[in-house]
Amino acid sequence: MPDAGPRDLSRELAGWLDGDTHRLPVRVYYEDTDFSGAVYHASYLRFLERGRTDFLRLAGVAQSDLHAGGEGMIFAVRRLTIDYLRPARMDDVLVVATRTVEMRGASLVMDQRITCGEEPITTATVLVATLAGGRPARIPDGLRQLLNPDIQLKLNPTERLR
Repeated sequence: MPDAGPRDLSRELAGWLDGDTHRLPVRVYYEDTDFSGAVYHASYLRFLERGRTDFLRLAGVAQSDLHAGGEGMIFAVRRLTIDYLRPARMDDVLVVATRTVEMRGASLVMDQRITCGEEPITTATVLVATLAGGRPARIPDGLRQLLNPDIQLKLNPTERLR
């Protein structure tokens, strides 16, 4: 079989859009667990962050481009409310689901859920502030449209599974 050359895996690794929800598969590794074999509570925060980051990536926004060496826009978690429902364990394959539920001038609210199969593991609501130069900054209209759940539905109608 001829070598097709290197593939650009960045989009494949970023999960997929399912209507207004981004979904990112995450495998639990030994490093994610504590001495009991369950996922350490802070590991869920990393999984949630990956979900938010790859949601932006699939919407066409690389955070590294947004903040351009610290001069541009950044997203900062202002508040995070999390519920741990049951433990995940090493080698589990989890799915981090992320969706925007509210857009404000300089912030947005996202709901996130981590599941193992159909079983909910963790839920979180995250208030994310947008900052530029260390001060609150209005979300640009182009980015606002990309993150707006109503527009996501229009961009991905065939991927909606619900």
